[in-house]
Amino acid sequence: MPDVQALVNDFISKLKKRKIEGSHATAKQAAELLRSVISQQRVPYTNQAGALIDAVKAVGEQLVAANPVELAVGNIVRRVLHIIREEDLSLTTASMAGLNLSAVSDDEDDTQKDDHSVLSAAVVAAAARSTLRPPSLQTLLEDLPNSSAIPHTSSSGGDSEAKSKSADKSSTTRKLKHDVIEAVNEVIQDIATCHEQIAEQAVEHIHQNEVILTLGSSRTVLEFLCAAKDKKRSFRVYVAEGAPRYQGHLLAKELATRGLQTTLITDSAIFAMISRVNMVIVGAHAVMANGGVIAAVGMNMLALAAQRHAVPFVVLAGSHKLCPLYPHSPEVLLNELRSPSELLDFGEFSDCMDFGSGNGSPLLHVVNPTFDYVPPKLVSLFITDTGGHNPSYMYRLIADYYSADDLVLQRKPAPGN
Repeated sequence: MPDVQALVNDFISKLKKRKIEGSHATAKQAAELLRSVISQQRVPYTNQAGALIDAVKAVGEQLVAANPVELAVGNIVRRVLHIIREEDLSLTTASMAGLNLSAVSDDEDDTQKDDHSVLSAAVVAAAARSTLRPPSLQTLLEDLPNSSAIPHTSSSGGDSEAKSKSADKSSTTRKLKHDVIEAVNEVIQDIATCHEQIAEQAVEHIHQNEVILTLGSSRTVLEFLCAAKDKKRSFRVYVAEGAPRYQGHLLAKELATRGLQTTLITDSAIFAMISRVNMVIVGAHAVMANGGVIAAVGMNMLALAAQRHAVPFVVLAGSHKLCPLYPHSPEVLLNELRSPSELLDFGEFSDCMDFGSGNGSPLLHVVNPTFDYVPPKLVSLFITDTGGHNPSYMYRLIADYYSADDLVLQRKPAPGN
């Protein structure tokens, strides 16, 4: 089995060098890496969840710092942390339920039965109150003030009882890691199939003889439109080219290859063509907690045009793109500037870009942002792999995937540091 640290370093290197880009690819590889981290992490008998959380956070900090723009990486790290907490709480609750059943089944007097019932109820209540950071079973039992009231076995059975407890702890450790890994496998499967899950809903939203407008290139949009065509829907697609990277050219070619009526337009023609459009359907880089969208540059202009002409603006996004942070959060890097070479030929504009002025600054500046931010008021509908949702509901949907304690991934410094 490969060394986990080597896998982490390799993934960090790819993120820094931009050898892997895009929410889908980065999310899938991040989830697979964290699965390996959890699988090979040694955990103590006590506070197994805490050990796994610390290990995942340690790796997650490095991954997010390697390329903060890829918000999907942070989303997956927080999602895995939430899974660990949920699985630990589930095991704790199940253990307490088993303790309660065994106490009731024992042939004891009514007073002893009452004591055990109170004990189980107190532990379960303590676990319920600590949903975000559930303590281990041993911690719960040690914190009870009346734990001495539990009847002890005779000395002759002490060794067997100790062995039984040790076996139970080992079994619980394996059970926690197994359940967490299974849940992470489900996340990886959801990422792999999100395009198909979203595409299945296409026939509910695209109707006969409609005109659809999109911008740039998105595999989710491609599969969504092709799924509608496969259901015998006849419609036309306008594709804005998405300068300066011109990803729209690739999407237009793929749509035409698959038999869809496609028209390629320049980005500056969006306002001229929007009045002919029935619906705008676009992909997203990330969906923020307030329902705002981080998407390809030019998307805000398209959203404003759609609002001006009362055209529905629909955003397609897999659940791995749902980010629990707000746009103003200090942890969020909304944009990055790409190379000016995508806009200008350095040879042709070398004179203008020389440091020819007296203060030593170039005469010509080139700004080439990668993303746009679309506020939630411009979005009509989100379509995810779980269905369609209004922008006002996104915060509630996002809350189901993450824990409040994991929004900031930086670990707390040890006492005394």
